[in-house]
Amino acid sequence: MGNGGGRTAGVTGVNLLALRSHNGALVLDLLRIAGAAGISRLELAERTGLTPQAVSKITARLRADGLVTEAGYRASTGGKPRTVLRLVPDAGHAVGLHLDRDELTAVLCDLTGAVVGERRTPLYLGAGADAVVEGAAREVEALLAEASEGRGAVTTDPRAALLPVLGVGVALPGPLDHLHGVLHRVTGFPEWDGFPLRAALARRLGMPVVVDKDTNAAALGLAAVAEGHVSFAYLHLGTGLGAGLVIDGAVHRGARTRAGEFGHQVVQLDGPLCECGSRGCIEALCLAAVARGDVDEAARVLGAGAANLVGLLDIELVLLGGRTIEAHPDAFLRGVGFVLDDWARRQGEDPAVPVRVAGGGEAGVAEGAAQLLLAPLFGREDG
Repeated sequence: MGNGGGRTAGVTGVNLLALRSHNGALVLDLLRIAGAAGISRLELAERTGLTPQAVSKITARLRADGLVTEAGYRASTGGKPRTVLRLVPDAGHAVGLHLDRDELTAVLCDLTGAVVGERRTPLYLGAGADAVVEGAAREVEALLAEASEGRGAVTTDPRAALLPVLGVGVALPGPLDHLHGVLHRVTGFPEWDGFPLRAALARRLGMPVVVDKDTNAAALGLAAVAEGHVSFAYLHLGTGLGAGLVIDGAVHRGARTRAGEFGHQVVQLDGPLCECGSRGCIEALCLAAVARGDVDEAARVLGAGAANLVGLLDIELVLLGGRTIEAHPDAFLRGVGFVLDDWARRQGEDPAVPVRVAGGGEAGVAEGAAQLLLAPLFGREDG
């Protein structure tokens, strides 16, 4: 998890060091899954394989940190009733920030990932780093101020708010260096090349910041609610085209965070020039088809790229998202599905890999960005 300079704004009651053990994360995740119904210490021991003594120590620490509370009693088959524990959702929060090429979306999520606050405003990624960082910081501050007021806090300074905040997860178009939070040549905005976004925003806000590609963040958010260790590709078509890859339940970023640069695979050698400098990129072909109103053609092109991924990675599922797909869900489901069905028949496979619209709406990427901070607490991602 990234660390920013300065004082962590509004952070109270969340002891991150206490949550860094593997066993602690296992217990906390089972409490998250149990929801309001809760779970007993004995059940936690049975499901984790830990001793009852170890579970008691872990849950005592989580209770002391305000993350867990007692939720009544459950009848036992023998002996006294078992005390039930549950997660305290508002004991911690994470901000998810989606910086799209033309719009900023900010959400505040509690420990369960539920959205408890949201803001959206126009943004121009080409306005310059200083302007974008300042605008993003102000939206985060406004979001936290609104949430603090909702909790009864009277303050105009979100840094003084008694709102437990883990930090900010930022998602934006790549390519970028996820580990160091440094941007590369964002397609269409080469002036961002080499900009240390994580450090700049952390310094401005005074709280931890994590940065990742928009498609990776969205895929992480989808993986957080997926059942089992599934392998899927999330294809995001909006102002650009990219993919988030989840392999065996974990986001696959690659050695340099370049995995998932799906939009810049060349599928037509003599095709139109793409902003990345190549010709015939699937992104250029898709966006051109959408611009002239031929959504069916855009869907077929997207399907060709999806078939390439299915053949290369043997994934189990293709999920579609992004504002362009959400505007024409049936057309894209039909077009991509047709190409995948045809590919499967030629390979002698039946049935074809299923394709679905991911859901999550316009805030899906921002919610995934919040998971960049939340998921590591539950042992579901290394962040």
